[in-house]
Amino acid sequence: MENKYLNEAIIGNKKMLATYTSKGELQRVYFPNKDNKQYINYFHTGIKINDSDLIYLHDDINNIYKQYYDTDTNILNTEITNTYFNMKVLQTDYCLIKENILSRKYTFINEGGIDLNTEFYIHSELLSDLNNFVGCKIIDSGMVQYAHDFAFSTFAKGKDTIKHQINGSRDKIKRTEIYDKDYIGMSKDSSIAYEVGLIKPGEKKELQICILIDENKNISDIEDEVERVKRIDYDKEYINTKAYWRKYVKNHNGLKLKEPQNSYEEIIYEIYKRSILLFPLLANPETGGIIAAPEVDENFTKCGRYAYCWTRDAVFVTKAMDILKMQKETEKFYKVFCKKTQSKNGMWEQRFFTDGKLAPCWGYQIDETASVVYGVYEHYKYSKSENFLKESLQMCEKAIDFLKRYVKDIFEDTNKYHVSYDLWEMCEGVHLYSLASIYSAFDCMIKMYDVLGKNVSEFENNRLKEEKVEKSKKEIEKLQLEIKKYINKNMYDEEKKSYIRNSEDKKMDISILGTVIPFNVFKAKEKKVQNTVERINLSLRTYTGGYQRFENDNYMNGNPWPIANLWMTLYYLETGEKKKAKECFDFVVKTAGKHYFLGEQVNNEILKPNWVLGLGWSHAMFIIVLEKLYG
Repeated sequence: MENKYLNEAIIGNKKMLATYTSKGELQRVYFPNKDNKQYINYFHTGIKINDSDLIYLHDDINNIYKQYYDTDTNILNTEITNTYFNMKVLQTDYCLIKENILSRKYTFINEGGIDLNTEFYIHSELLSDLNNFVGCKIIDSGMVQYAHDFAFSTFAKGKDTIKHQINGSRDKIKRTEIYDKDYIGMSKDSSIAYEVGLIKPGEKKELQICILIDENKNISDIEDEVERVKRIDYDKEYINTKAYWRKYVKNHNGLKLKEPQNSYEEIIYEIYKRSILLFPLLANPETGGIIAAPEVDENFTKCGRYAYCWTRDAVFVTKAMDILKMQKETEKFYKVFCKKTQSKNGMWEQRFFTDGKLAPCWGYQIDETASVVYGVYEHYKYSKSENFLKESLQMCEKAIDFLKRYVKDIFEDTNKYHVSYDLWEMCEGVHLYSLASIYSAFDCMIKMYDVLGKNVSEFENNRLKEEKVEKSKKEIEKLQLEIKKYINKNMYDEEKKSYIRNSEDKKMDISILGTVIPFNVFKAKEKKVQNTVERINLSLRTYTGGYQRFENDNYMNGNPWPIANLWMTLYYLETGEKKKAKECFDFVVKTAGKHYFLGEQVNNEILKPNWVLGLGWSHAMFIIVLEKLYG
């Protein structure tokens, strides 16, 4: 598969997810989940004007591009103006709300002084392998590319194809000389063409292209479905889709942010609304599982991939969802996804597909198990639902039992358990952030017991259960004290006068702040914490004001991370240092992407996102900061 590292724009619905370049090239289409499966290697479109060769819409020296979303929606517009022919093409992409259809409407406008005879071409290559080999069948209005378990149909509403090529498209498509007598063949890439017609100066013409993804059925059933989809009123669907997303933004304005008064506030407001529109595109509506981000690296050339659900990342996102009044979605994550993915021993593995199946892993992070318990109680603080706590109790108790065994293993140095990775998945060992998360999980478990025992009589008339709970609470409280002692003995460097991320490399790491926010092991103004923050500023703050994750971070050249700056913002808000908080926050605001997506990292030289746009964790931290500022 071709490497496509930067998703500049994202659209979708409940089951579909599609990503684009800034020039409107369709990079990925996922269905029926946001993480599985992806169909296209490339999907190229172009036009032939008069006697020209193919003018690729996504890549021509004479093209000028402008891209924007319809306000407060997941409807993407890309304007492509070819300056040689003075032809403007408006490409509008969106996923229908109630259908598994990607709509691509093209409006061709002749802005020049001569007639333009226009043809439209599609060259599509799907991902194919020996176990799921792709073939193609030409139909009157387009083509059906299919394998054993899917049919990927591309066709036009109200138009038939004028020519096609099943085999050998690569050699002929650039010269627009496609021709094939065969209507069916064994090729993973095929091309089709439509006549747009003669466009006079000042005139415009439209072409409605549809992409329908479904399981592979009887061919007659597929053709019937294509005919049904062609009868859909797409002008009406466009209006309905726009209305749906605008209502969605309005209904989830959980912080009740007001219209901005200046350009700075406008950027904040747009990132806020883009976060609201992004979260449903990352989530599985059936299970509540949430991918970290739309995929960027299927070939594992630079990373281990991103389109999986890490419970830790999802816990941050669900907190943001609660702030945005998406409490049903949050509850589904804990009541369905977490229960489905918990191991018998009480832990959660590294990552999962959003349908709950185990994803490829290379270890585990103990903080992911602890984070779920923390997240359950955080959701209760927003929902005030004691029934939710009651339904989550057994799951949390299993997790706490595992965490008890894990910390005892550390304290007793018995090495019964496999060593854990840190939250960055790079270092194995005992980590400060991980211990802080366990400390917080223990604290949340005690609070759950107190709520259930006091308010809903969960343990009333059950003396054995009550005694077991009291025994567990005492054990947990004792372990909390031991965790604090362990941290102060093994993870405070007397020479540096600061906490360190682990006892092995002793590096400064932004995650050390987790001991304060969100896990509340220490208070923000404790002297040792303040000394640590001074060292973080000396070692992790770059010349632009962006913070790196940790010392000597070499992943993707060790750029600043918005998460790191937002963590520092939260710390300074906790200490009341508003000026410093604003400086940290401003870096995130000024480095947002062109569509107000936040990246995982920022290129420190040009101050633009350069890796993983639309990272759920970054957007979640942004919403959490906004709650502190405006909530």
